[in-house]
Amino acid sequence: MILCAGESLIDMVPENGTFRPLAGGSVYNTAIALGRLGEATAYLWPISRDPFGDLLLRPLSEAGVNTDLCPRTDRLTTLALVTLTGGEARYSFYDEGSAGRMLAREDLSALPDQIQALFAGGISLVPDPCGAAIEALLERDGDRLPVMLDPNIRPFFITDANAYRARLSRLIARADIVKLSGDDLEWLYPDLPPEDAARQVLAQGPRIVLQTGGAAGARAHWAGDTVTAPAIRTTVADTIGAGDTFNAGVLASLRRQGVLTKGGLASITADQIAAALALGAQAAAVTVSRPGANPPWAHEMPDALSD
Repeated sequence: MILCAGESLIDMVPENGTFRPLAGGSVYNTAIALGRLGEATAYLWPISRDPFGDLLLRPLSEAGVNTDLCPRTDRLTTLALVTLTGGEARYSFYDEGSAGRMLAREDLSALPDQIQALFAGGISLVPDPCGAAIEALLERDGDRLPVMLDPNIRPFFITDANAYRARLSRLIARADIVKLSGDDLEWLYPDLPPEDAARQVLAQGPRIVLQTGGAAGARAHWAGDTVTAPAIRTTVADTIGAGDTFNAGVLASLRRQGVLTKGGLASITADQIAAALALGAQAAAVTVSRPGANPPWAHEMPDALSD
């Protein structure tokens, strides 16, 4: 299984002048997308016993995601108030003392033998104790398991930029794959063009740095020549969950190609990277074509990319 470790929350999405509660969260969305694509997936994050906790568990169950590593708690579920401007999502978080935020290092269990890769990121990396817990997980298991990291940086959520930059530096150095949007790269290296910023990240140790740019498509920086993949043209409902679904497509493709291992990523080829970018782009295109974080099921993917 691929283990996705990081935040789940309730997105309060605008709808007809009010707000509709939808299950979401960056890492949660990736877990759902992986499960829907037919990949064996596990999830790690505390789930509240409040009614929103049940709302979060249902899609995980429907997608076949294993939740054995999710502790239940009486703390409340994190809420994210979503506003849309031109289809682009912006968020305000209600997170203090929430179920996920209070995840601590001592809550981490030994991982079952079935776990073959780790995915982490999102706002779960920012505050403590949960940020320290996720970092401890990657420190403990990242030497033997391949790690994909997507910080999905939300500047307004970061209260201590220096401390967060230091944590990201440690995590990036440990990761095998790092995915960064244009906004992420601008926050990390405000004085550099995105391409140069991505190469700076690559120089910190990852095998692959994925640079995404919405309609501009995706690029992979690695030991060889840069690999590019165009975005799939579609009518955009909103961008909620687009990058998260892209991550799932990339991970699914790498596993299907047999290279989602430390050794496989060390000897990966340009064609294998291109195939991963293509599946990621196709999955993301389905997600942006409909409201909310609603990743595609395997039967909704083109046969050439879902086999």
